[in-house]
Amino acid sequence: MNTIKKVVSTVWYDKENYHELRNIFPESEFVYVDFYDKERVEKELEDADVAIILGDVDNCMLHSPTLKWIACDHAGLNGSARDEVFATNLIVTGAAGRSAPVLAEHCIYFMLQSCYHTKELLEAQEKGQWGVEGSNTWKGLYGRKVGIIGMGNNGKMVADRLRAFDMDIYAYDKYPIKGYDFLKKKYVGNNGDTIDEILETCDFIILTLILNDETYHMFSTEEFKKMKPQSFIVNMARGGIIDTEALTKAISQGEISGAGLDVAEEEPLPSDHPLWRMENVYITPHCTPQVPNRARRSIEIIRENKRRFESGEPMLNQLKETDKFSSGSVTSGFAKLTNSNLSKEEIEKIPLENFLGKRGWSDPAEWNYIDN
Repeated sequence: MNTIKKVVSTVWYDKENYHELRNIFPESEFVYVDFYDKERVEKELEDADVAIILGDVDNCMLHSPTLKWIACDHAGLNGSARDEVFATNLIVTGAAGRSAPVLAEHCIYFMLQSCYHTKELLEAQEKGQWGVEGSNTWKGLYGRKVGIIGMGNNGKMVADRLRAFDMDIYAYDKYPIKGYDFLKKKYVGNNGDTIDEILETCDFIILTLILNDETYHMFSTEEFKKMKPQSFIVNMARGGIIDTEALTKAISQGEISGAGLDVAEEEPLPSDHPLWRMENVYITPHCTPQVPNRARRSIEIIRENKRRFESGEPMLNQLKETDKFSSGSVTSGFAKLTNSNLSKEEIEKIPLENFLGKRGWSDPAEWNYIDN
């Protein structure tokens, strides 16, 4: 049985959620460190068993002789899927699934934007214009075909919700898709299936799969050529799954109708990029709205993984060798903030609460106590 004597945390929680997290480890020493104070992080980890961190695994975390488990407080672990991490015996886990319900809503938001030609309608509204030319040809979601690529937490939530729209749902995953018998058809990569039939058949393509060396630029010139001219692609996964240049060309040449993008290969997407100004392209800046108390959902994953760690069971959302990503760079979100080369003094000048949310505490003593 694994024991946890010391936990080091760098996550950015308010005091209520930190108190909840601290109480998962009642028998352990629990130390908070600012995520950007890498010198102190490395020092505190010298005798720690568990680290709960904001962002990806930093190289300063790889030298502890006692550290066994690192819990990353975000879903995508491709930034941690590096050779130097796999060279250790560390267990690395993530928070996949915590935002799945609203991520599914975000997919449908993009789909409805395309169906209802939102840009055209808003332009007409601004002009006080009643009606838009061609609107009698627009089609809703009902009765149309949608393909979901990646049937993990997010893909399943999307399927659950699109079922209510009476859409024909096709799904692809590398591994067998258990249950979900309402799907029109299931495709399994490990059984030799490809995504070709989905591309050729579906009006909407939804990407909810992980980014790794196998999925990098999974959608490029040839894939777009196989899609129907009226098809619309939604990327709620990672930007690197789509070849941005190929996507831009496919839309401009009418090979597909448009895209809904919450992610991009380069984030932020440069302001002069042509995708911003394409008629049927809708872009959000990697900002799916939060579920009520997203941190609490992460905490529940950590709580279950703590139980599994102590009993030696397989962990939820564990980083695997197959998650390795070396085909491109990780240039967005947490990677930019937590892996930056800014000094501690420079980062302390940044209004972090504007980006990470209000914490409502200044001294860990406000939450770092055990309930009786």
